[in-house]
Amino acid sequence: MAKKSENYRSQAWFGKPDKDGFLHRSWMKNQGLPDHVFDGRPVIGICNTWSELTPCNAHFRRIADHVKRGVYEAGGFPVEFPVMSLGETNLRPTAMLFRNLVSMDVEESIRGNPIDGVVLLTGCDKTTPALLMGASSCNLPTVVLSGGPMLNGKFHNQDIGSGTSVWAFSEDLRAGKMSLASFMEAEGCMSRSAGHCMTMGTASTMASMVEGLGVAMPTNAAIPAVDSRRYVLAHIVGRRITEMVGNDVKLSQILTRKAFENAVRVNGAIGGSTNAVLHLMAIAGRIGVKLEIDDWDKLGRDVPCLVDLMPSGRFLMEDFYYAGGLPVVMKELLDRGLLHGDALTVSGQTVAENVAEATCWNREVIHSYEQPFKPQGGIVVLRGNLAPGGAVLKPSAATPALMRHRGRAVVFDDIEHFKKRVDDPALDIDESCVMVLKNCGPKGYPGMAEVGNMPLPEKLLKKGVRDMVRISDARMSGTAYGTVVLHTTPEAAVGGPLALVQDGDMIELDVAGRRLHLAVDEAELGRRKARWAPPKPAMAGGYQSLYVERVLQADQGADLDFLVGCRGAAIPRESH
Repeated sequence: MAKKSENYRSQAWFGKPDKDGFLHRSWMKNQGLPDHVFDGRPVIGICNTWSELTPCNAHFRRIADHVKRGVYEAGGFPVEFPVMSLGETNLRPTAMLFRNLVSMDVEESIRGNPIDGVVLLTGCDKTTPALLMGASSCNLPTVVLSGGPMLNGKFHNQDIGSGTSVWAFSEDLRAGKMSLASFMEAEGCMSRSAGHCMTMGTASTMASMVEGLGVAMPTNAAIPAVDSRRYVLAHIVGRRITEMVGNDVKLSQILTRKAFENAVRVNGAIGGSTNAVLHLMAIAGRIGVKLEIDDWDKLGRDVPCLVDLMPSGRFLMEDFYYAGGLPVVMKELLDRGLLHGDALTVSGQTVAENVAEATCWNREVIHSYEQPFKPQGGIVVLRGNLAPGGAVLKPSAATPALMRHRGRAVVFDDIEHFKKRVDDPALDIDESCVMVLKNCGPKGYPGMAEVGNMPLPEKLLKKGVRDMVRISDARMSGTAYGTVVLHTTPEAAVGGPLALVQDGDMIELDVAGRRLHLAVDEAELGRRKARWAPPKPAMAGGYQSLYVERVLQADQGADLDFLVGCRGAAIPRESH
């Protein structure tokens, strides 16, 4: 049972025999709470991103109930609280615009309330980093619990995956290979249970990242949302966070440099999303660990992709779980000396102890290190005069023949220009060209939307072309694929070299050499820069103005500059 203590921070609210204590306890009692829940037991906050507008998280009320059972069983007092939910599926202009806002919501909700430890209920893409960023700035005992992926999509006797199959179906429709009726039928076949994307998109990647970091329990990443074992895990998490408070195991004891190095390598082995680059750097910045964009290349360069999952492969998260899940992948890496086995995790055990008994049940889904699915899974960091601050590419989802390429630029000034121009029959473009999209970065869009995987021109799709080199300062969905260069820094909206690219310029991509080069001489680039003017902001006033003014570039995680760092959870002064 949990230790009771007058030293828990919640006792500054509930433990005082005075006016302030009276007010705090009395108002809580209108929910039918008895005296003994205020007796010095740990108060566990359950940070819930439930929302019907975030379908990936719409089952979270049930998950929260199971967490509460575990907390009560361990002798704690659970209190559930809401924060803004980020649904990639509905939120415009992009959920990424609001990741930092939600992190503020989380941070201030934790610090301002009588909470001793917190469980973060995460699911859809940006909910995981947003909640963990906010919690990292407080540094209380913390466990992340993901909501789990959907069951495999099923369409015409085939497995289909969130996002990945949408991109493929859309291009088949535009190429005349798929009927509109079949396209519409696939909608209900893709999303057929509760949960987030069941491909190795950003949601599944981040669920894997928190397990790889050690801030989630083993098997967190892959248990399907509707599998009863997801609710068993929720119950266990409730027990475990209560124990962590009693032992004062703070988040900073888990989120160490070793933990981040482990996560970067895990991301390579699963063929994880490029979005993990931004999110892990932002989380590291909050907890006070130095993690830079070049670490992704240095640590992940030689990590093979072991997992045959969409978008890089064939299978889906349900298959991944049945094959043994992330513990199997981590054991493969640990056995080759690629993980820090002594890193502490929220289970109370080390990484090595967590995965010691991991067994693979399907080598088609999870390959061995000696016979990997693909030789390279780690994120590539490119540099050159087109990306002096760096750009990223995901080799496991790219076309090998395009990894070294020289082509003529076809330029789109913004997303509206792209949509207006891409299917114009008169557009001068062929499969050897390089598509360039500007003004879609953190400040330019704003929020760095997932538009970097530009749909190919219809006339090329009808010729059978399925991939081209594409370059932008945007992101792309983790469910997407292609030879797509993303996060080009500095972005076009601040006058980065991307802003200076014109139709007809030659661009050179050399993935092996980590090079992205614009073949235009410096004098001409200087003349273009002199003529350049920044785009007008999309909105005057409000949160968007604050965001555009203070957001950092992609190579620093795109956090707001004033949010970087850990401010702790000192008890605030009284409210009355």
